[in-house]
Amino acid sequence: MAGAAPRAEEPRAAEGGLALQPPATLLIACGALAREIVWLTKANGWRHLTVACLPAHLHNAPKLIPDAVRRKIRGARGRFERILVLYGDCGTGSELDRVLAEEEIERIAGPHCYAFFAGLPEFDAMHAAEPGTFYLTDYLTRHFDRLIVQGLGLDKHPELLKDYFGNYRRLVFLAQTEDAALTRKARAAAQRLGLAFERRFTDFGDLARFLGRAATATDGKHGVAHHRVLA
Repeated sequence: MAGAAPRAEEPRAAEGGLALQPPATLLIACGALAREIVWLTKANGWRHLTVACLPAHLHNAPKLIPDAVRRKIRGARGRFERILVLYGDCGTGSELDRVLAEEEIERIAGPHCYAFFAGLPEFDAMHAAEPGTFYLTDYLTRHFDRLIVQGLGLDKHPELLKDYFGNYRRLVFLAQTEDAALTRKARAAAQRLGLAFERRFTDFGDLARFLGRAATATDGKHGVAHHRVLA
């Protein structure tokens, strides 16, 4: 898989020869990001980062996301020195941010995974150029039939296609990896939806940068300056 973030620095030696270890950190993430997050943590040797994913299907009912995240946070208190959240707002209407403010937990910046894969300014510019854009990531492309076709009932009611996608003009595949088979699958998805196809390679974007900072930033207890805003 392409696009590893810079490797975390080796633990530095404190005065007296003791190594300064980064804090044990829990990453509460959307299941749609699990593959990328696990790959990044393993590839970079971030053994102090633990990943706990919530089901990706919560996106079908985004109002359930904030409370699900809160339960994960409270269940992890006392077992980790730090907790971070890898979710966009994801249609919660800022309710997730309200919960995180109450719990004093940080999350990656951005409204959704499309934005932090592409980069926030880049996504805004791309979407402004064509608001009628439907986006796929590697995950959504891999599970297109289950999540989109079956999830929207298009397999049983193909006549609903125009109702769902009549206002879209193009499909943009935001590719995290160089995978020819996934690109063919994304192109076939665009054809099925009757949309123009475009592929943009994003790598892991802000996700990799956020995790890279999270992997090396610690509080004063561990000897390295803590960055309040990691994204």
